[in-house]
Amino acid sequence: MTRDLLLIGIGTGNPDHVTRAGIRAMRAADLILIPRKGADKADLADLRHQICAAALEGADTRIAEFDLPVRDASGEYRAGVDDWHDAIARAWSEAIDRHGAGARTVALLIWGDPSLYDSSLRIAARLPGLNVRVVPGITALQALTAAHAIAINEIGAPFTVTTGRRLRDTGWPPGVDTVAVMLDGACAFQSLDPDGIDIWWGAYLGMAEELLVSGPLADRSAEILSIREEARANHGWIMDIYLLRRRG
Repeated sequence: MTRDLLLIGIGTGNPDHVTRAGIRAMRAADLILIPRKGADKADLADLRHQICAAALEGADTRIAEFDLPVRDASGEYRAGVDDWHDAIARAWSEAIDRHGAGARTVALLIWGDPSLYDSSLRIAARLPGLNVRVVPGITALQALTAAHAIAINEIGAPFTVTTGRRLRDTGWPPGVDTVAVMLDGACAFQSLDPDGIDIWWGAYLGMAEELLVSGPLADRSAEILSIREEARANHGWIMDIYLLRRRG
């Protein structure tokens, strides 16, 4: 039996971020798989369950959890990521086999959008026999700029979206004055000369726990580090993103 695999963007944790198309897709699915990432990140599975509860009232969609493999960060980065994606693909396949009897449409709920700094499409490509469809969602980048009520670009100007790893290793991207930074667990903005740079930072965007800081990087760097450390300790996890812009 050929199955449809729906990758549904669900925004940044606020049930109101799920589009009507996303809700229709969830209700049309026979099975929704929810990953477990360990006890310290149980909130993430709980949030997915809350989103399902809000969207699926009266629907026959089944929900099942599965354990998500942990990435081995001890070796070379790219090889470790590839091995991790292979392991996740196996976990998806095993979960579908275990829980998907009679299910023609299986769905996974993806934070933000499956197309922006998310590997669900690359993982799905490892699984033959699935007809993959994507339902777009609100990205963390959109949630950040909305929360701060700012435009991401200056008039007619380009911007770059990059990762904390690349910002730390290669510095400010050439040819742009605005840089959006994702997947930064080590606060790579510390590696920059802060003079003349403004930052707009946000964590838990769209959630009740939302945290926002903005201003000159030189003045806000230590504050962000302190707030971030405390929030991670309180919740056991953190999702954050920030925008940097050179003045003038």
